[in-house]
Amino acid sequence: MTTMSNATSTLSHVLSSPPSNVRMTRLPYKRSFFHKCPSATINISTREITQYTNRAHKKKKKKIMEAAAAVGELGVEIDPAKLRSEFLQVLRSRRSSEVSLKVKPAKPVTHPLYQEKSPPHFSEAMASCPKESISNLKDLLIEENLYLHTEASEQGQLPVLILSQKEISHQRRPAIVFLHSTHKCKEWLRPLLEAYASRGYIAVAIDSRYHGERATNISTYQDAIVSAWKGGDTMPFIFDTVWDLIKLADYLTQREDVDPTRIGITGESLGGMHAWFAAFADARYAVVVPIIGVQGFRWAIEQDKWHGRAESIKPVFVEACAALGKSSIDKEVVDKVWNRIAPGLAGQFDAPNTIPAIAPRPLLILNGAEDPRCPVAGLDIPKFRACKAYEEVNCINKFKLDAEPGIGHQMTPSMVKKASDWFDKFLK
Repeated sequence: MTTMSNATSTLSHVLSSPPSNVRMTRLPYKRSFFHKCPSATINISTREITQYTNRAHKKKKKKIMEAAAAVGELGVEIDPAKLRSEFLQVLRSRRSSEVSLKVKPAKPVTHPLYQEKSPPHFSEAMASCPKESISNLKDLLIEENLYLHTEASEQGQLPVLILSQKEISHQRRPAIVFLHSTHKCKEWLRPLLEAYASRGYIAVAIDSRYHGERATNISTYQDAIVSAWKGGDTMPFIFDTVWDLIKLADYLTQREDVDPTRIGITGESLGGMHAWFAAFADARYAVVVPIIGVQGFRWAIEQDKWHGRAESIKPVFVEACAALGKSSIDKEVVDKVWNRIAPGLAGQFDAPNTIPAIAPRPLLILNGAEDPRCPVAGLDIPKFRACKAYEEVNCINKFKLDAEPGIGHQMTPSMVKKASDWFDKFLK
């Protein structure tokens, strides 16, 4: 029997870009536990399947056709605007009083807080980022430190670091938002900020919720997630920072030096998830490159592949396990934690729905092929749907999922270079 994962893996390879002029067969959508949608359809190219099976060994023909039938269960008609509205309602549901956007100056951080016992000192990947050879670059860079008031709460003060190059022309320039990984901070991203600023971009970094200037000790972030499980009044895992990124877009589009139509966003690991969901929530992020962050949360639960991600924020799962009377963490615990701390993360806001909703904006997903936190097999369905979404608006060249062979949960120099090339191609 062809599994759902194998089916989508086969067809995502076979049907990655079916010709627009071929006859399409419409397969009925079958209701399942994974997609609770009353009815939908998906288009599959019979010509592409035939071409593939003619080349393949006859013994494989049955497998390919079974794969096509299985994918017929995966087609869902997504209304991006409706989905985005529902997501914004979730974000607002756990907000303290909304406030008008306020900006105030801040001082440079001289001793950044890293929530790790052994703070990092160097990133080969970031150091490899393409950079203009300018002998006096340090003298040409302008550094801005500021706070944005995003909501009426202790965490509602968003620290922002901006690097840009002095310009004579005073023309509006493209801006890129860079987002750090778990337990790090905006200052960690300085090598990327300097590299992009040297090439004419306005480079922006923030401290995500409970990180950097928004943290007080090395357990602040993990403590906040445990608190969210207990109280259910905040969403420190992904969603609260997405709210800040919407407010950041408000600010950036008002700046006289930023071209509001050319704002990109990228991030590593947790930052990759922030970039993914911010781009889904706010179309002002025009070019998107999440790095080792995109994953299928529901797929991981159903396929028992949740362990890598759970390990990254283990304290909350240990707490939930005890509260639910479990002797060990299992898929039920994981499901309940996601639903509590990030409602819809493993449901309607999961990758199969939110990744296609980014179309038609340029989207490059960079993952490691052996990443236990973001298993590539869990992206078969999101990739298939995204390809269809981009094809429907005739811009399949604006979507790519690249899984680097032999790489686990790690941002590599190759990924940094691919991200740089993607931004130069679509944002400059």
